[in-house]
Amino acid sequence: MMSLEFITSAMPPNEYGEEEEEEGLSEDSEREQEVWSEDINATQDGKEATKNCEDRVEEPKKGMTFDTSEDAYLFYCRYAKEKGFSVCRRTSKKGSDGKLKYLTLSCNRAGNARVKTSNPVKPRPQSRINCPAHIRVINRDGKFNLNRVILDHNHEQSPGKARIKMHKSYDLLQIEAGGRDKLPYLNKDCRNYLDKQRRLRLMEGDAEAMHRYFMKMKADNSDFFFAMDLDDKGRLRNVFWADARSRAACKEFGDVVTFDTTYLVNKHDMPFAPFVGVNHHGQSTLLGCGLISKEDTESFSWFFK
Repeated sequence: MMSLEFITSAMPPNEYGEEEEEEGLSEDSEREQEVWSEDINATQDGKEATKNCEDRVEEPKKGMTFDTSEDAYLFYCRYAKEKGFSVCRRTSKKGSDGKLKYLTLSCNRAGNARVKTSNPVKPRPQSRINCPAHIRVINRDGKFNLNRVILDHNHEQSPGKARIKMHKSYDLLQIEAGGRDKLPYLNKDCRNYLDKQRRLRLMEGDAEAMHRYFMKMKADNSDFFFAMDLDDKGRLRNVFWADARSRAACKEFGDVVTFDTTYLVNKHDMPFAPFVGVNHHGQSTLLGCGLISKEDTESFSWFFK
């Protein structure tokens, strides 16, 4: 049976003169932990770790106090869930008594990328881009005080990953604008915009040109295969193709297949998704290619059927 594998900086000294240490490099540093904020449904001491995702979370502010460092962590995770980014336990330090002195929580895109691959043919995408967004809490008499807050990111966030329903987002926009009449667009306009973003970002004539090219390839070699996925209005959403060589390789080396939607994003902001196997020499071999308009269950199901 074919198995599918989905391939989805040090900080400056603080104001107390203490040099922060990168997590995992010190015995008294806590293990760095990176989580997607949408997955914070775990329980802590038998209590629900999250509030209702539709409740707005207060923006982090200096001076906030938490009973424990874990409370501060869960608070920042809820805030991140609402804004659409991931949280990482960046740095921490314990005193000689074993108690936590401070904890820095950051966006998961903080720090410098660490290149761990030696394969120049297929470089891994780098997520760390020195994003400055972070908070820090320090232990003061057993309470954890929020003494540093940087909210600005150097990259786009993904509020869609917070799974806040579109109509709820529109309601929040109305409140912030001071009423529906203050917004220059309607709920329907938002839906139309999202629908447009979920299609392949092609210029006029690109889809037809792609189809003509695939038909030519099919005429040149009958083993060439392609498929084009259309929405209910006949607009192109997803594309898959495989030439004769790739199809032959799939029969021989299709036991384990890697499907990597993060490999490359082209100028149309469409993830290029190669299907890659390993041949008898231990080398990567291309089994097929795809362009995806949206990384969701419906698109993935279409590719794998």
